[in-house]
Amino acid sequence: MKWEGQRESDNVEDRRGEGPSARGGAGLGGLAGGRGLSLGGVVLALLLSWALGINPMTLLGLAQTGGSESAPAARHAPAGPPAQDAGARFVRTVLADTEDVWDAYFARSQQSYERPKLVLFSGRSDTGCGAGEAAMGPFYCPADRKVYIDLSFYDTLRERLGAPGDFAQAYVIAHEVGHHLQKLLGTSDKMEQARRRVSERDYRALSVRLELQADCFSGVWAHHSQRSKGWLEQGDIEEALNAAAQIGDDTLQRRSQGTVVPESFTHGSSEQRVRWFKRGLEAGELRACDTFKAGQL
Repeated sequence: MKWEGQRESDNVEDRRGEGPSARGGAGLGGLAGGRGLSLGGVVLALLLSWALGINPMTLLGLAQTGGSESAPAARHAPAGPPAQDAGARFVRTVLADTEDVWDAYFARSQQSYERPKLVLFSGRSDTGCGAGEAAMGPFYCPADRKVYIDLSFYDTLRERLGAPGDFAQAYVIAHEVGHHLQKLLGTSDKMEQARRRVSERDYRALSVRLELQADCFSGVWAHHSQRSKGWLEQGDIEEALNAAAQIGDDTLQRRSQGTVVPESFTHGSSEQRVRWFKRGLEAGELRACDTFKAGQL
């Protein structure tokens, strides 16, 4: 992926180096009201549960039934000059491209795209959804409309999950921005309403559809990104597909516990994640990503 020298977004807030938060929050079990939407949460929860002998459902906090009120926004010191380490520059570059793609896509329908802010943090950070932890992996908070990422997740992706490559890392960002699109389109608000009236099992089933749609949206981004920049190199798409496969619920469960329990899926199987990313990649249209009306995922 030829990302060096491309435009970098100024919508990145670097909180790395700030001390641990003294504010309360939901901790490792999950975010408080507003529910962060996380690609990596299931990944790291399963790995931690395997290492510590803890029920992964406890780590994920899927049995929680909190209200939808968001936590008060935390105050942070004004950001200094943009960090120039490779990780920060890469994130700013990929975020900038999602901005360019979705700006143009929304403009075709005479609409404006509201750009999300991306927060880099280390270990723990306050969010509009409660306390965010690195162990949750990258996530999107609908309450403050920000993407959060601890770059150490990329080490996990590469070294423990077998998904190396810069485009695999770009896919992670695009997936979380996909959750931002769901917020703008009203989908995540409908999910929050459904959480209050459906069973835990039914909510997990809806969560799978939500996550697969974000995968599809990231495929739509990749379609337009390559058409406009031509910056993908041989093997880049395969990196994203491999990343989608490695973080499928069935693959993670098989790796961590030796068995697969489809009823506990929250993000979709490896096959489903790959299929929906490819669907968005091939179609290049958001309307191709309606997982909620799909008879078969």
